[in-house]
Amino acid sequence: MVADRAGTSIATVSLVVNGKDRGRVSAPIAERVRAAVDELGYVVDHAASSLARGSGDLVVLIAPDLSNPFFAEVIRGVRDTVGDRFQLVLSVTERGQQPATADVRRFERLRPAGILVDAPASGEDLVASVPVVQLDAPGGPDAVNYDLSPGVQELVAHLAGLGHRRIGYLDGTSRAATFAVRRELLHDAARAADVAVSPVDARADLTVDAAAQVAAATLDAWLEDGVTAVVAAADTLAYGVLRAAAANGVAIPGQLAVAGFDDLPSSSVTAPALTSVALPGADLGRAAALRLLATLDGTAAEVPALPTRLVARASTTG
Repeated sequence: MVADRAGTSIATVSLVVNGKDRGRVSAPIAERVRAAVDELGYVVDHAASSLARGSGDLVVLIAPDLSNPFFAEVIRGVRDTVGDRFQLVLSVTERGQQPATADVRRFERLRPAGILVDAPASGEDLVASVPVVQLDAPGGPDAVNYDLSPGVQELVAHLAGLGHRRIGYLDGTSRAATFAVRRELLHDAARAADVAVSPVDARADLTVDAAAQVAAATLDAWLEDGVTAVVAAADTLAYGVLRAAAANGVAIPGQLAVAGFDDLPSSSVTAPALTSVALPGADLGRAAALRLLATLDGTAAEVPALPTRLVARASTTG
């Protein structure tokens, strides 16, 4: 009906409605097709299209928190890489939940070209009938990961060089394997550098508000235990420590140095600017998308672990 109304072929309509007309369909014809679509109220049925072709033109990215600036960077990397070839669909899991098998199964029914899963819960079987690529999922099959060791070692050496001999750790409540790896690597690097990690346990949801509440309740215990620096498992957690310290009159970094993981764009403008282990989100999204495209094209899909490094700022250096 759209083709008849626009006076063109079904193939041309397909290119226009799927956003693939650039360089293939003239502007006047494309405009006629869009006008016909509006007049007829036509909506593309991606599920039906997928059934007809055996696979879809959608790529699904499942993430635990699309409001987190880190995932915004991941999305940018994926989108810039898949380009006009696929349409990117975003899905966020339930609040506080990491992506799991049920999330993959839900989107598998749409027969997308592939599924990207960011920071999945550990121990989940994410195999599906379409290609699945995991992001930031240490130990996961077909996963694109960071090489966290260099960044963590730089961080501990940096703190030790500043004279810190006892550090606190604010962990996340996330079930993602990456947080367990960050914690283990920090403990290993601290032992090697003769730096003690305080036994005072603290963990929070990955939001500034939650982290600030936990940090406020833990600051005295850290200070009484001799802690002079706190490392947070993510920058959003570190922001909470900065807020709690300011509210309780604890000088940063004079009384307490603070560092995090991610190096979010806002970490350079916090007060003070936050020292962080840089985990480039856009690079992660780009590498995962390249692995998915290579899998779909039947070409080599090897992607090395992404490098990490320390970005030292005023929250530790003064």
